Amino acid sequence: MFTGDSITDCQRLASEDGLGFGYPLRVAGEWGFRHPDRPVTWLNTGISGNKVMDLEARWQADVLDAHPDVVSILVGVNDMGWYTLDPEGYVIPAEEFEAGYDRLLAPLAEADTELILIEPFLLPIHGVIEAGGAVIGEEERKQWRTDLGPKIQAVRTLARKYGAHLLHADGMFAELAAKTGPEYWAADGVHPTPAGHAALAASWLRLVA
Repeated sequence: MFTGDSITDCQRLASEDGLGFGYPLRVAGEWGFRHPDRPVTWLNTGISGNKVMDLEARWQADVLDAHPDVVSILVGVNDMGWYTLDPEGYVIPAEEFEAGYDRLLAPLAEADTELILIEPFLLPIHGVIEAGGAVIGEEERKQWRTDLGPKIQAVRTLARKYGAHLLHADGMFAELAAKTGPEYWAADGVHPTPAGHAALAASWLRLVA
């Protein structure tokens, strides 16, 4: 089971197989090609815009009740400090983010579910972008990076705590961006391009295999 926010969702409800059009579909397709003798039922319960608290609210119905053998989670970019978008200016503390994420993982670990945690990531694209009806400049995105860093560390801490596979997506994209420019992998710095989804899928398969 893949779950998380828009990066995982990727229009899954509009897709015939419910996997969307991003890295979960690419993982499933490549796995099926490599291992026709090892059939897998693939599920995607990602929802665009979700934070950790949103996952927690639907965790029982959308994840635990399915009794998955493997759960892959990518969440955190919406927990990042979207300073110019939140009229109240509230920023989710890293400790609150980690505690909520921990509550997601604990029942899965108790059920001996194999866990794959994907770091949230932010690519340092140039210029301005539009998000949520607002125009966001590079200085605001630097603040986002400052806020996201401790949350990436929280995911790494939880991966160690639960013995989970950890996909170092933030570092992976930083290395890739150094060769091509960040926009090639995520035009807005957050949502992967087709090449970005392919990179996530390839890294996921290397990690799990």
